[in-house]
Amino acid sequence: MMKNNNKSKLVPRLRFPEFWDEPGWEKKTLRAIAKSVTEKAEAEIDHNVLTLSAEHGIVLQSEYFGKKVAGNDPERYIKVSRDDFVYNDRTTSRSTYGTIRRLTQYDEGIVSPIYKCFRFNHEEIPEFWQWYFESGKHDAELAGLVNEGARAGRFNISPDKFLSTTAWCGSHAEQQKIADCLSSLDELIVAEGRKLETLRAHKKGLMQQLFPLPGETVPRLRFPEFRDAGEWEEKRLDACLDYQQPTPYLVSDTDYGPVFKTPVLTAGKTFVLGYTSERYGIFSEDLPVIIFDDFTTATQFVDFPFKVKSSAMKILQAKNGANIKFMFETLRTISYEVGAHERHWISIFAPMLVLVPQPKEQQKIAECLSSLDALIAAQSEKLSVLQRHKKGLMQQLFPSEKEVKV
Repeated sequence: MMKNNNKSKLVPRLRFPEFWDEPGWEKKTLRAIAKSVTEKAEAEIDHNVLTLSAEHGIVLQSEYFGKKVAGNDPERYIKVSRDDFVYNDRTTSRSTYGTIRRLTQYDEGIVSPIYKCFRFNHEEIPEFWQWYFESGKHDAELAGLVNEGARAGRFNISPDKFLSTTAWCGSHAEQQKIADCLSSLDELIVAEGRKLETLRAHKKGLMQQLFPLPGETVPRLRFPEFRDAGEWEEKRLDACLDYQQPTPYLVSDTDYGPVFKTPVLTAGKTFVLGYTSERYGIFSEDLPVIIFDDFTTATQFVDFPFKVKSSAMKILQAKNGANIKFMFETLRTISYEVGAHERHWISIFAPMLVLVPQPKEQQKIAECLSSLDALIAAQSEKLSVLQRHKKGLMQQLFPSEKEVKV
C-alpha cells in the first residue's frame, strides 16, 4: 500500500496497489444499498434476546444485563439475522453519535424496538460496512440527524431518516480487500487479547497457590528452598506497612499536558490522570510504594516519581523487613466490601491480620509475580499497539469529505 497524493477525487489516503489507478469512491445513500429490518418476533418461539453494547457489540441480553427474557411485550421486538446491523442512536461516552454494530455471533435473535435495524443488499459486503461504521467516517452524517433531533426536542431517529444518510464506497473488489485486511487484523487482535487474558488468569491461579487459602497457614505451592520453613506468621498490616499522608505531594494545577514529565496518580483504575509541569512536591524517595484509596480501598503499586490529585489516599511503605511488592499482592488478596463512605486505612485495614512468611520467601514470591507482571505488561502494550494500528489504518483506508476535496 502507498499513500495517495491525488486530491482531486474522494479517495482513501492509503490504497492497495491494484486500486491506485481506479477512480474515486462513489457516494450512495444507505437507502439505495440497504433496507430496514422490521420483522417482528414470534411469541411462540424461544428467541435469543440480544442487546447492543458500545464496547462488546451485539450480545445476549442475559449475559450483559442478567435478563433472559424480553420486555412485557416481546412481540414488539424485531427479529434480526446474521450480518444484520443494529443502530442505537443514544449517545454514550464511547460513541458520540450512537452505536452501530453487525450481528456476527448468532444466526438470529430479537432486539428491542428502540433500535434501528437494517440489512444490506446481497451484493454488498457486510464486513466492509462493519469496518466503515467502526471507522467513525459516518459520524458527520449521524451528527446532522442527532443535532436535528435535539433541535426538535427529541433524539429518536427514525429508520427512514437513518437510511437517508450517505456513504462513500469503492468498487466491490476494493471493498473486499479492505474487509479482508481489517478482519485479519481484528482476528490477530482477538488472539492477542486472549493471550493477555490467559496470562492474567494464570497469575490469578498462581496467587491462589502461592498464598495460603482461608483457614490454612501455608500455601499449596511453595518454592523448594522454603518447603521446610514452617507456617506463615500472622501479623497486623500496620506491623508491615507504614503510611504517609499525601498532602505534601498534591498537585496544585490540573492543567495537564502530554509533554510534561511527572505523572499525577489516582489509586483507581484510571491510575494516571495526566502529567504535570510542577517540579516541587514530587514523591521520589523510598520507592516503590503502594497508594491506597482511603474511601474505595483501591490500590496501585508505584515504582516511579509521582504527584497525586486527591488527599483521600494513603502512601504505604514497607517496614520491619517486609517486601513492598509482596505486601501489595497481599492487599490484593483481601476480600472487603466497601460500605459506608469512610476512611478505611487506619480504622479497618491497619489492624487487619494477614499471614506473612519470612522476608526471603516474601522476596521470592515478589520476584516471581513481578516477572509475570512484566509479561502481562508487555502483552498489554502489544495489544494496545495493534489496536492503535487498526484505528490509524481505518482512518486512512476510508476517505472523508472533510479530508479530501471532490
